[in-house]
Amino acid sequence: MQVLTKRYAKNSLLSVMDRYSAEVRNMEQVVMIPSLLRDAQLSGHGGPAKARASDLYTYFTMLKAIRMDVDHGLLPREEWQAKVASGEAEEAENGTAETKEVADESASGELGLEAQFHLHFSSLHHILTYLTEKAQEVTRKYQEMTGQVQ
Repeated sequence: MQVLTKRYAKNSLLSVMDRYSAEVRNMEQVVMIPSLLRDAQLSGHGGPAKARASDLYTYFTMLKAIRMDVDHGLLPREEWQAKVASGEAEEAENGTAETKEVADESASGELGLEAQFHLHFSSLHHILTYLTEKAQEVTRKYQEMTGQVQ
């Protein structure tokens, strides 16, 4: 497992981002044969498996892709729009619709900039913490499958 080298406040967004990146890098180092993750389900899913994130391999690839965005920034707007238009980012398209709703509310003055910032900041913090836990779970499940349990 990689050790965090930067020091931020425990609940700082930068700290959460660093923990997420470190955990996904650890997952990538442990998972030597990603194809073993196909058709293996996440434990404790809390309900029926979703179609897009139903197996560990899907989580593995999603977590890696998100880490790239966290570490290197977002795609330029034109590239992202082309990706959405080609159908590769169906969920992002749903997120875009929600963003348009928030933008409409903002335009009508219902949400101030500070409230919007707090909403998005806390949501991002929550999502990154959740994804960090999922990366740990994928790593643990892979180690169980390959007999590497520590």
